[in-house]
Amino acid sequence: MPVVSALYRYPVKGFTPEERDDLVVQADGRIAGDRVLAFRFADAVEPEDADGLESWPKSRGLALMDFPALARVALTFDHDERRLRLSVDGSVLAEAGLDDAGRRELEDAITAFVQESGDARRLDREGVLPLRLVGDGATSRFQDRARGYVSLHGEASVAEVDAAVPAPVDSRRFRSNIVIAGVPPWDELAWRGRIRIGEVAFDVQKPIGRCAAILANPDTGERDARLLRVLTTEFDQAEPTLGILLLPAAGGGVVRVGDELVLEG
Repeated sequence: MPVVSALYRYPVKGFTPEERDDLVVQADGRIAGDRVLAFRFADAVEPEDADGLESWPKSRGLALMDFPALARVALTFDHDERRLRLSVDGSVLAEAGLDDAGRRELEDAITAFVQESGDARRLDREGVLPLRLVGDGATSRFQDRARGYVSLHGEASVAEVDAAVPAPVDSRRFRSNIVIAGVPPWDELAWRGRIRIGEVAFDVQKPIGRCAAILANPDTGERDARLLRVLTTEFDQAEPTLGILLLPAAGGGVVRVGDELVLEG
């Protein structure tokens, strides 16, 4: 029986996850506490419109796709106190709340880190600096896609990718909310219609097309594996794909580690 083996949410877009025993799936199709903050470029602190939905393109802020060194930054966020801590190799870069002074401290710290990394040149473009920390720390809104979605992949699919390259590859590279055990590799890409995970029914939307974010080693921040090419050549994909996007079918609920997954069709 397929079961949930791991759950993740990502308080700040592009930074390290929180591993959870349970996740609250909101009725709007997003995970509570997921992507509630983002470091955005100076000229991109307001959302764009995408067919009436708020859109926050990841190309207009700090994201692993363009700033792989961010993987080195360990992040903890106190959701109750709205307090964020950034650290690298055990040394705290900054710890502050979300008032104006705290945001400036956090913005300055992450700017200094990026400027000392191999990604520094990407800050030199017009409209990038000063970086701005946006979001209220509670509202989930900075997903890659304007509609939001819950993301899922099978751990067996990741294991096949890991076996195809010398660099270590685990689920952290793919930044899904839900990881499933007990299904054959790539099986999830063929799912259609409705699935149920514990108490929550989901409608399967589409496979997840992958970007350069998966090239970054989640421990070192180095691009150490050509995974986009591996997915298309080693696994005969037309476009690099791993995992699927879901929307709750009837108002959301709670998903827990160990929940069974049932294909309802």
